Amino acid sequence: MEIGEKHRQELEELILKLESIRGRHTELVTVMIPAGFNKDAVVRQLEAERSTAENIKSKQTRSAVIDSLDTIIRELKKIKQTPPHGIAAFAGNVSEKEGAQDIQVWLYEPPRALNVRLYRCDQRFIVEPLKEMLEVEEVYGLLVMDRREATIGLLEGKKIEVIRILTSGVPGKIKAGGQSAARFERLTESMAKDFFKRVAEAMKEIFFEMPKLKGILVGGPIPTKEEFLEYGDLVTKLKEKVIAIKDIGYVDEHGLKLLVEASEEDISQQELIKERNIVNKFLETLGRHKEKAVYGEERVRLALERGAAGVVLVSKTLPKPLISEIETLATNIGAEVHIISKETQEGEQFFNLTKGMGAILRFALE
Repeated sequence: MEIGEKHRQELEELILKLESIRGRHTELVTVMIPAGFNKDAVVRQLEAERSTAENIKSKQTRSAVIDSLDTIIRELKKIKQTPPHGIAAFAGNVSEKEGAQDIQVWLYEPPRALNVRLYRCDQRFIVEPLKEMLEVEEVYGLLVMDRREATIGLLEGKKIEVIRILTSGVPGKIKAGGQSAARFERLTESMAKDFFKRVAEAMKEIFFEMPKLKGILVGGPIPTKEEFLEYGDLVTKLKEKVIAIKDIGYVDEHGLKLLVEASEEDISQQELIKERNIVNKFLETLGRHKEKAVYGEERVRLALERGAAGVVLVSKTLPKPLISEIETLATNIGAEVHIISKETQEGEQFFNLTKGMGAILRFALE
């Protein structure tokens, strides 16, 4: 399961903050308690580490490490038990003034289960296990092709990326007649089959060892894509991953975008499609039932204050404090919140129209 946009944004902000901090010595403390692990056992370990820290020669480093450990121990003791997904704790001296001390602490309950137990004193906080949670768990392989060209791509989150472009050298229409036409046709068939094999080899090279590959979408004109799947020697493991075959007239980067759109029902839970659907729903409501949709910060705030907002859309490009404030207001009245990126055409259209904020209403404001 992908983590929600709100949790993703919170985690991105935390990682950015922690990565911006550097200790003068190994005085920044990172503690991670995995899901299901007894946090009291970790507290006892940290108390032992505190005693060991008394031996650190540098007075400034010793003080920073001990105070950081004391702070984490104190915060962990406030918790009755380890949260369902585990917990990560970070503490250290964040003062930028030489000789000054400002110990700050962060306790974070992750949206996915932590699978690592960690205690580390370093010049930086250890955030790699949290970064892994931001990685997209499911990706889709993309192929659009005809007999002359093939484009292989990847749909990862909301991003469509071109991985490889192949050309066949197969000529277009046959101009010769008689026996020459027959020979020409045999030649083009042979070239096409060789091309199919090259495409299949490229797909194997790109996708075969991709652990997060959820499925493959194939598009192109009739009957080329079907011929490829039947005669192209695509390995069984990848052929079984094909979840959609669509008639597409383009075999370039634009064709990849059309393929994703045409496969909407096949990947309806994928992030790109979910975002496109909610933006289109907002635009459709605004167009057909103008009284049931508002946009702009002032109107959206009014809808939230009156409890009229049912679904709130906020552009990810807005200032973080503003996004957090709107999310809180929406949560207070039980409204859905969707964070909209600008990585898609729909997301950019939404931002250009609304300046980053819109809402679908439960009832008209006036």
